[in-house]
Amino acid sequence: MSLLILENVTKRFGGLVAVDQVSLEIKHGEFVGIVGPNGSGKTTLFNVINGVFFPEEGRVIFEGLDITTLPPYKRAPLGIGRTFQIPRPFASATVRENVAVGAMFGTLSGKVNVDESLEIADQTIERVGLKEHRNKQAGTLTPVEKKLMEIARALAMKPKLLLMDEAMAGMHPNDIDQMVAFIKQVAEEDKIAIVAMVEHIMRAVVGMAEKVIVLHQGAKLVDAPTKEALEDPKVVEVYLGRPSEK
Repeated sequence: MSLLILENVTKRFGGLVAVDQVSLEIKHGEFVGIVGPNGSGKTTLFNVINGVFFPEEGRVIFEGLDITTLPPYKRAPLGIGRTFQIPRPFASATVRENVAVGAMFGTLSGKVNVDESLEIADQTIERVGLKEHRNKQAGTLTPVEKKLMEIARALAMKPKLLLMDEAMAGMHPNDIDQMVAFIKQVAEEDKIAIVAMVEHIMRAVVGMAEKVIVLHQGAKLVDAPTKEALEDPKVVEVYLGRPSEK
């Protein structure tokens, strides 16, 4: 059974079709890159998957369960985690407290108390390399540290599917390479399926994704193994504005 299935999902905003009849499947433990130019529908697609938006047409199936109209707080305990392009910490709370929230409202929701959630937070914070910052207020972190904390909070949810929205935007190339290696390790160790939205950092896509889904004007243009997808003439034309020279 596939972990996530989207069946002909369409999301409109007035007359604008932001996601247009998109179907896709994500397997357990699979690493998928979602790419496309600005305005191609990537963020809207993520928002449909984690319940921020409900589609006008189509269905969202997670582990065989139709979750099309479930809100985010009901999807999180099922195993859908999410990071955001712009981190959204509880600024006055500590890093440790922020990450503990993930443990309390993820797949362990109702199964762990506050102390156990803080223990999970400590383990996860150490894993992402923020141990020395654990008692700092989240609002005082650097942008990269905030991204790491948000990843830690999502991992503390013990998700089955992790949606990563521009997790490496603004990072130095060396930091990107380290992040790619870390995320691949986590995905393998925890058997998490990861869908990473990557706009222009192709080194991250090539380094991580087993397959790539390319969106263009809200529709799915290509869904194929990474190398094949990025060499597809249609993808080259969308990104470069001209046909590939083949």
